[in-house]
Amino acid sequence: MVRVGMASSWGSFLQGEQQLEELARQAVDRALAEGVLLRTTKEQSSSDVVSYAPFTLFPSPVPSALLEQAYAVQMDFNQLVDAVSQNAAFLEKTLSSTIKRDTFTARLFDIYKQVLKEGIAQTVFLGLNRSDYMFQRNADGSPALKQIEINTISASFGGLASRTPAVHRHVLNVLNKTKDAARILSNNPSQGLALGIAKAWELYGSDRALVLLVAQEKERNVFDQRAIENELLARNIHVIRRRFEDVAEKGSLDQDRKLFLDGQEIAVVYFRDGYMPSQYNQQNWEARLLMERSCAVKCPDIATQLAGTKKVQQELSRVGVLEMLLPDQPEAVARLRATFAGQYSLDLGEEGDQALAEALAAPSRFVLKPQREGGGNNLYGEEMVQALRQLKDSEERASYILMEKIEPEPFGNCLLRPGCPVRVVPCISELGIFGVYVRQGKTLVMNKHVGHLLRTKANEHADGGVVAGVAVLDNPFPV
Repeated sequence: MVRVGMASSWGSFLQGEQQLEELARQAVDRALAEGVLLRTTKEQSSSDVVSYAPFTLFPSPVPSALLEQAYAVQMDFNQLVDAVSQNAAFLEKTLSSTIKRDTFTARLFDIYKQVLKEGIAQTVFLGLNRSDYMFQRNADGSPALKQIEINTISASFGGLASRTPAVHRHVLNVLNKTKDAARILSNNPSQGLALGIAKAWELYGSDRALVLLVAQEKERNVFDQRAIENELLARNIHVIRRRFEDVAEKGSLDQDRKLFLDGQEIAVVYFRDGYMPSQYNQQNWEARLLMERSCAVKCPDIATQLAGTKKVQQELSRVGVLEMLLPDQPEAVARLRATFAGQYSLDLGEEGDQALAEALAAPSRFVLKPQREGGGNNLYGEEMVQALRQLKDSEERASYILMEKIEPEPFGNCLLRPGCPVRVVPCISELGIFGVYVRQGKTLVMNKHVGHLLRTKANEHADGGVVAGVAVLDNPFPV
């Protein structure tokens, strides 16, 4: 048994390996019964054979104060993302060095410029985002909430996170820990995310119009998306799932720039694809431009996707930038800034040179991040050092940012994955808070937090998400 922190106490209720394995079998059966599901790697476009999404056997400890802090700052983050997305001068200045070297960000930015030039047709804006944090261990041993990133496109696992509390309550009830089972927080992000889409749909103002969910053909995480679709259908809002290719072939705009697909009007476009370079070919870029030019509500619109880039995140941490974007809101600025980890520009010049030198001198203190979503892209340790040496004198280094590495306190838990042995290992967690906002014209008509996602991974893994096969689903156990 790994001697780590408070959650190792769950392990102390177990009489050996046999009970651990029996408990794991019960947990997996309950997860399947609750719909904590993924398609398999072999059959990514079919639900004929499915498996459980990986999860922890026990809920993991999260300091109550940090959970509350993460919830309290979410509406500020919603407002901040929205403010950035409306500030063309800020986006252009911030991304100017990045788009010279990062072709993906540059393509997105080209679409953004085209839409601005033609005039933005949409009047209702919808943000469904997820702000992710880790718990930094301070010098005195106390934990602090530090933001890793904010996801403004295709923020996933709201559906499955709504299904996992029942699984952990079940596990603790089996162990006769009924009081502890009752402390696992109820959580229903899929309902909250659907509420945002429903509000945007309603403000669009056509009761025959549909919601278009842009998804990949090979989508293992389909049940997560279906949870939101089902919530919408319960409100009599119909969702169609299509690929970029379908939009390219069958999408069109009328003279008022309304978007039609297969002859049906689209009120809201919800992207669960389109956040990585590999998801685009020429046809897909054309489909994206067509949708951006339309008056349909995009979630996110292109400006909001750009607002979620790492370069913007690094720029927001500069002195005075939050005050400029959120004038006369000192409390919000203070709440936001308290969650920022150190971030450093690698643009060519004195400031970038200094950051680079510091990272090479103490690589264990930093992480190198490209402008990418979807997990598995960051560089650490020796890999980071090699990359920095290569980038040293090249303009290409402007397409990366450097961030202070967060060092959480590990704890013991058991990661349940199909085909993997059941054992307790040292783990660390990442907490995400889902945020929803809707703006009509200049008025914010909805701004709320709608639930959380806890993902846990073995301490040896630096980077990666659930579908990437590294982190697993979890629930916070407030301590």
